[in-house]
Amino acid sequence: METRGGGEMEITPFEFLHRHIQLLKTNRELLVTHIRNTQCLVDNLLQNDYFSAEDAEIVGACPTQPDKVRKVLDLVQSKGEEVSEFFLYVLQKLADAYVDLRPWLSEIGFSPSELIRSKAVVNTDPVSRYIQQLRHQLGRNSKFIQCYSQKEEVLLEDMYMDTIVELVGFGNESLGSLGSPACLLDHSTGVLNEQGETIFVFGDAGVGKSTLLQRLQSLWAAGQLDAGLKFFFHFRCRMFSCFKDSDALSLQDLLFKHYCYPEQDPEEVFAFLLRFPHTALFTFDGLDELHSDFDLSRAPDASSPWEPAHPLVLLAGLLSGVLLKGATKLLTARTGVEIPRQLLRKKVLLRGFSRSHLRAYTRRMFPDRAVQRSLLDQLEANPQLCSLCAVPLFCWIVFRCFQHFHGAAAGCARLPSCTVTLTDVFLLVTEVHLNRTQPRSLVQQNTRSQAETFRTGRATLHWLGRVAHWGMEKNLFVFSQEEAQASEMQEGDLRLGLLRAVPELGVEGDRPAYEFFHITLQAFFAAFFLVVDDKVGTRGLLRFFQEWAPPGEAAAVSCPRRFLPFQCLGDGGLAGEDPFKNKDHFQFTNLFLCGLLSKAKQRLLQHLVPAATLRRKRRALWAHLSASLRSYLRNLPRVQSGGFSQVQAMPTFIWMLRCIYETQSEGVGRLAARGICANYLKLTYCNACSADCSALAFVLHHFRRRLALDLDNNNLNDYGVCELRPCFSRLTVIRLSVNQITDSGVKVLYEELTKYKILTFLGLYNNQITDVGAGYIARILDECKGLTHLKLGKNEITSEGGKCLALAVKNSKSISEIGMWGNHIGDEGAKAFAEALKNHPSLTNLSLAFNGISTEGGKSLARALQQNASLRIFWLTKNELDDEVAESLAEMLQVNQTLKHLWLIQNQITARGVARLAEALQKNTGIMEICLNGNLIKPEEAQAFEGEKRLVCF
Repeated sequence: METRGGGEMEITPFEFLHRHIQLLKTNRELLVTHIRNTQCLVDNLLQNDYFSAEDAEIVGACPTQPDKVRKVLDLVQSKGEEVSEFFLYVLQKLADAYVDLRPWLSEIGFSPSELIRSKAVVNTDPVSRYIQQLRHQLGRNSKFIQCYSQKEEVLLEDMYMDTIVELVGFGNESLGSLGSPACLLDHSTGVLNEQGETIFVFGDAGVGKSTLLQRLQSLWAAGQLDAGLKFFFHFRCRMFSCFKDSDALSLQDLLFKHYCYPEQDPEEVFAFLLRFPHTALFTFDGLDELHSDFDLSRAPDASSPWEPAHPLVLLAGLLSGVLLKGATKLLTARTGVEIPRQLLRKKVLLRGFSRSHLRAYTRRMFPDRAVQRSLLDQLEANPQLCSLCAVPLFCWIVFRCFQHFHGAAAGCARLPSCTVTLTDVFLLVTEVHLNRTQPRSLVQQNTRSQAETFRTGRATLHWLGRVAHWGMEKNLFVFSQEEAQASEMQEGDLRLGLLRAVPELGVEGDRPAYEFFHITLQAFFAAFFLVVDDKVGTRGLLRFFQEWAPPGEAAAVSCPRRFLPFQCLGDGGLAGEDPFKNKDHFQFTNLFLCGLLSKAKQRLLQHLVPAATLRRKRRALWAHLSASLRSYLRNLPRVQSGGFSQVQAMPTFIWMLRCIYETQSEGVGRLAARGICANYLKLTYCNACSADCSALAFVLHHFRRRLALDLDNNNLNDYGVCELRPCFSRLTVIRLSVNQITDSGVKVLYEELTKYKILTFLGLYNNQITDVGAGYIARILDECKGLTHLKLGKNEITSEGGKCLALAVKNSKSISEIGMWGNHIGDEGAKAFAEALKNHPSLTNLSLAFNGISTEGGKSLARALQQNASLRIFWLTKNELDDEVAESLAEMLQVNQTLKHLWLIQNQITARGVARLAEALQKNTGIMEICLNGNLIKPEEAQAFEGEKRLVCF
């Protein structure tokens, strides 16, 4: 080659004609170093008749990998330009197989000819083959909904429904909703810690955590998730409980032997995974269900991916990032479980179904419109059932039961129309499954009563209860074949679908094991066993109630199994904590026990257990429940605030209310109400759902004094508001912020609150209220003459709703504080509030922050304040106010001497507007601060106002 004057290399005609051969010669050592897979090259050269069988044998006879590459290069170059070009094309086409050559191929700008592009390229690379193998396996395993069903084949695509999925902060404060499961892996939203690798998804039992993971598996298998994720490994944490203390295996064995074994060259696949861990997604379902005798504190950390270790040590290494650092981990657990912050990348809360979800799910499960109408009409007539249906698992159970009875009753199925408890729902699903054993007839429907069905299935119910109770005592949710047989399980009983077969992990290979289709079902049958088994005495009956007693009051109970999630995450500081941080499986057992021992269930159980035994167990349960509630309420700390005696209850109180509601005993409800000594009940962040409002109202309607109720930051939705109807006559303060409430719920509030007119405080911040709901709230403000505080920030109220509310504020003689932050009232709404401000007698605090208010609206508000002597605090943060508005405010400050705090943060005011405000302050002695942070003021410009301490510019 000759050098041009400019220093570039000129390619000779010979080299141009043979440029692909020349590329292979010039970069020979680069190719020898970075090509690790010659078989894939040989396969493609053979398929396109560029290599003969003899050529392939020659390559295969080479002793080392570099020798094989050199021999392939020699043969390719000897066969000419076309073969050399095809060789390069294979390297480019199979980018994952030859990942180290991507930069070089990009640098040389290789572009194959049309002839070469027409050639077929097959991917026999072990890594690529394994990825396809994983996609096939996950696609097959996720095709049907398996977490609720064994006997039926229910397509995931037909039945899956997105639920409310919410990003939350470290303290579980809401950061906004997620639109789809794929958004979980979006690196641009909701990140709490850039160094964290674990996306933590939590929610109540039955809210859809496992189904969400199954949906992610399905999306990945179809290539609809992040393209950079080449591996997907899914583990259920409860299966790690099946390993023996002596079991040890390497990370490679855990991934391949106990998940999916590569068809070829597992060492090469594992080496790729170690080199590129960021291409792997691990999902671990149900951290709270992991229980084992194994003591991690005595085992060394698994820092080597090749050294054998106990599987729990490997799990701890993966979660902590010691193994495969950089891989994405998605971990689920029930509410109440926390993991160290340093591991968290995101926290995601699953909230279940909203009203619109429930309607959409109805349409999904019942395509026939007449059936849809029948079901929805029945649900609307029974708010308690609707509340239960906010939990996807319970909704699925109710719908499957309706589907069963619809078929059995020739299209005339009826859901229960009276008060429905969770125990009723699980009795119903048990009845449906037991009826599967009945012979079907085309001419005669099954007319067995529920009591007859349970009497006939007594033996089956007993062994199900025995195995469920045995597992609950040992904190086990997977049972070996030996354990199931010891409970006298019959092979035919498995066909009921209440239990399902699963492969059991173990170093000895897969062994048959069994589990209930959901942990709540296991809790139900454990409670059933406690009720019907004659050998269970009072102490055994109340065994699981000790798990909710306050510290120091529970009897010492030795538990044979230790709760491991916290140890697995490597935080030694948690060693002394309560080993039962999440106790839902015990609490559900307690709840079902209360339901089964209620008087309403006596007729159902009278053929299964002697009446005297039922009475004895009922008396013992009622006495213990009453004593526990009194003790709990007596020990809650109280705070005197704002004229109220305030008590902060915890999630344990919610569980107690649930159990009281399951008893359906008015006597127990009255006793519980008598034990509430405070008149301000704070239940924030208790993870209460709409069904819990039924339990809350069941107790509070016996409360004979007026009460303040704070339910902020829960998951009540519109059905929860409906369920609170019985206690609105007592409530003077109602806080329902961050609860998924829509206009329908607000309508219920209007209907109830205007009956009694005792309301003083209404909190509805961060819900889904539109102008329609704003109209109802305005009418509440009109009719409840004592209403002083109204919180409506972060809803969906526009100028129309704003004008409606402003008119009600104008007419109110009692309102003192209005919060409208984060709505969309704009200038028109601002002008309406300006009219309300003129000469208002009582309004002291007003927030119109983040409402899209610009110049005209801002000037109107400023002018109105010249005629106002009541307002003390005014928030106008994050609007579009400019210097014109600042001038109007400056004029106002020369007149208004009663305003104390004016917040103008994050607007569009410049130094000119600040100067006008500073001048006005010379004539105003009343204002204490004007906050201007985040406006269009430069630091050097702000120095001119340093003398005026009431101006806060930075």
